[in-house]
Amino acid sequence: MTSQSPPLIPSIDRRQLLHHLGGGLGMLGAATILAQRSHAAEGTLQKAGGPHFAPKAKRVIHLFMNGGPFQADLFDPKPALKKYAGQRPEGADLVTERPTGGLLPSPFRFRPHGESGVPVSELLPQLGQHIDDICVLRSLHADNPNHGPALLQMNNGTILPTRPSMGAWFLYGLGTENENLPGYVVLCPGRPVRFSILWNSAFLPSAHQGTYINHSTVDPSTMVPHLRNKKWDKETQRRQLDLLRQLDAQVQAQRGPAPAFDARLQSLETAFRMQFQASDTFDLQKESKETRAAYGEGHFANGCLLARRMVESGVRFAQVYYGNGQPWDTHSGHDQKVPKLCRDIDQPIAALLTDLKERGMLDDTLVIWGGEFGRTPTSENGNGRDHNHHGFTMWMAGGGIKGGMTYGETDEFGFKSVQDKVHVHDMHATVLHLLGLDHERLTYRHSGRDYRLTDVHGRVVHEIIA
Repeated sequence: MTSQSPPLIPSIDRRQLLHHLGGGLGMLGAATILAQRSHAAEGTLQKAGGPHFAPKAKRVIHLFMNGGPFQADLFDPKPALKKYAGQRPEGADLVTERPTGGLLPSPFRFRPHGESGVPVSELLPQLGQHIDDICVLRSLHADNPNHGPALLQMNNGTILPTRPSMGAWFLYGLGTENENLPGYVVLCPGRPVRFSILWNSAFLPSAHQGTYINHSTVDPSTMVPHLRNKKWDKETQRRQLDLLRQLDAQVQAQRGPAPAFDARLQSLETAFRMQFQASDTFDLQKESKETRAAYGEGHFANGCLLARRMVESGVRFAQVYYGNGQPWDTHSGHDQKVPKLCRDIDQPIAALLTDLKERGMLDDTLVIWGGEFGRTPTSENGNGRDHNHHGFTMWMAGGGIKGGMTYGETDEFGFKSVQDKVHVHDMHATVLHLLGLDHERLTYRHSGRDYRLTDVHGRVVHEIIA
């Protein structure tokens, strides 16, 4: 080639380059699922700069009861429901978005647990043994009674589908602790309402997007398809990736930066590294029979154990959805469905808290439990309950939280938050604070303004922080 001849590299289209060279890696399936590592020019994860102050928590496990559990069945006893069963007492504020009937009492009994004496339902006997590590937030409220918008607000801080999820904000603020695994993993045996926008990175760098894992089966090769390259050995794959990087550097030197292309390249890098760690991290057979038995059986039990294994391996945020669709959405047959739902979660959550504590991880691992909203104290379809965003319960444990306490109150029927109210924005601000992040300072410039997880709202609930 003479000095006047056009160079070969600029004639290669970037997509063609990725297709022809990346295709030989045998990892494109995993990379597409991961979409997981956009790097800055120097090759480090783009983040906001780390904690603003000393964190109390390093990682988060979010146990998500999609559909919305009824607070007065589990953590917020309301004896007035029995007194006024079937009635709508004069002066009581029980106005819902859709017509409902009279007050429907919960048939489940409560008793005090632990040294703190916090009441917990008979439906959760094993979890009740851990109440001294738990802060029950009885006064949550949100802005919308429909699943889609409420799921978005709980996960993304707003009912709009174009904002980053809280897990993406966590990663943006803190970065990952393990470059061989995604920093943000979502476990769900199916598809919740709205699906992937609940863990998207939106306008944040795509490195911070959640990685969805369908753990309907616990075979690592099924949970993360195409994880292993069966054609090329490790050394050959490494040479291919290095060549792809070199060629892309030449292209970018002549045509300018391409962040989206860099993100895909880094997805391949992560997929390459995951072959050698993810197989172990996602393999529950590595656990003893005693540990497996402690967590119990079923999707949710497996999800809790996988979450512990992931945070132990450096995953920053592990989210465990209870199940496919909206299992806690009990518009009919409520009293018949709730006992089974509770049996499915009681043993696994208790085992998770025990496991974290025994490994010395509960002190810096924040565990959050709750749904996108609660349910009405009034009846629907006979023995059903409608959505209720006016007042519902969540709880937190570990990670700098005061245990053995309740915070806030709903009215005598458990319909609306009335004392020490905690909005979803406040919950997000508090979680960020526990991670060492000031929710007002953790911002990202997009379309001419600074965005944050809590929008222009949010109060840190210092009263529940140890």
